Formats: sequence, C-alpha cells, structure tokens
Amino acid sequence: MEVVRQIKTIYTNYGFKTQVLAASMRSPTHVIDAATAGSHIATMPLKVLDMLFNHPLTDKGLEQFLKDYAKVFQEAPVGR
Repeated sequence: MEVVRQIKTIYTNYGFKTQVLAASMRSPTHVIDAATAGSHIATMPLKVLDMLFNHPLTDKGLEQFLKDYAKVFQEAPVGR
C-alpha cells in the first residue's frame, strides 16, 4: 500500500489527471487499505466483494434491529 500512497502523492503534487488502480485485492482489509491510501479503483475476486457486503455481525445487528422495530411499531389490534 505504500506504493499506492507514493503514486497518489506524486500525481497530486504534479497535478496529473488520472486515477489510481489497486489490483488483485485479496481481502476486505486490502480493499480498505487501498482506499485509505488513495486508490480510486480496485480489482478483486467476487468472493472478496461479497465479503465487503456480507458480515456476520452486520447480519446479527440487522436481525436485532428488525425485531426491535417490529416491537415498537407493531400495529395495534383492531377494536381497542
């Protein structure tokens, strides 16, 4: 990722109009590191992309949120 940072710095310093591509990301951490380093684009296997969107803690949190929402906003029984 140091190379990505260096490339981004050089291009910015000299006003080159381009985008930095980080290739062959192998984990979600690599994707985050590349974005933090200034990469505009990243290539990765579908498995890594899927891992960015699906995480067990996100699924658990969403499930709990939906349960809490249902408790708070459930419809009142008719006739009361």
